[in-house]
Amino acid sequence: ETNTLPFHPFENQQGDILRVEKEHQVLKEQLKEAEEKFEQLQSRSLEEIGALEELLKKSTEETEVSQNELDWFHQDSEAQMKKWQQEKKENRENLKALRSTAKKHSDTNERYLKTIDDKEKQYNVCLNTFLETSNKFASEKGKLEELIKKSQDDSQECEKRAVKAEVSVLQTWKETEIWKLKGTIAKAEGNLRMLKALSSSASAAPVLKSQIDSWEIFIANVKKQLEKVEAEYEEKIELVKNGARNCLSKVEIVDVPSP
Repeated sequence: ETNTLPFHPFENQQGDILRVEKEHQVLKEQLKEAEEKFEQLQSRSLEEIGALEELLKKSTEETEVSQNELDWFHQDSEAQMKKWQQEKKENRENLKALRSTAKKHSDTNERYLKTIDDKEKQYNVCLNTFLETSNKFASEKGKLEELIKKSQDDSQECEKRAVKAEVSVLQTWKETEIWKLKGTIAKAEGNLRMLKALSSSASAAPVLKSQIDSWEIFIANVKKQLEKVEAEYEEKIELVKNGARNCLSKVEIVDVPSP
């Protein structure tokens, strides 16, 4: 299509067709030049014949004046006639050679025209085959593009469902762990309230103070654990929503021993 490579099977190497066309053009120009040369030679011969005829007429009129001049005229006429005949013979031979060359060039031209016609037919056959193949590939390409688009849509839908499922699992794990930790906090706070109620007695206060402090520290640690678990699960959920992978794992829970 860009004429940068030989066009098989019409060219053995790049430029064969252009070279044949150039040779054809050169032969046409040579034939034209030969025809012009022949016309010039013919015109010159006609002019010389006219001059000789005029000279013959003049010599005939002067025969009465001098026989010697008549003899001289005959001699000169014969010489001129021989010269003209020789030139005519040469011109005929040249014309014969030119006609032979012209016929040779004409035969070559016809052969090239036939070759070009055959190559053009082969080219049209190849072009039709190429167009049929191209249309077939275009149709298959359209079908493949539709399948690719459908696969992409299905993939996106599956990805959305997978993200939704992972978020749901992480949300369930988070709620479960928060529920457990909140239950632990609620029990600890109940124990703490009971100890504080018992410590209202002056005699029991010194004995229960250390236990109350232990339970308060325990509750504070569990609340920190609760905040940490909730934050880490929320972070995982956001990562999954943003397209992250390999985030479906439970947050590590540190077991805080109760007093």
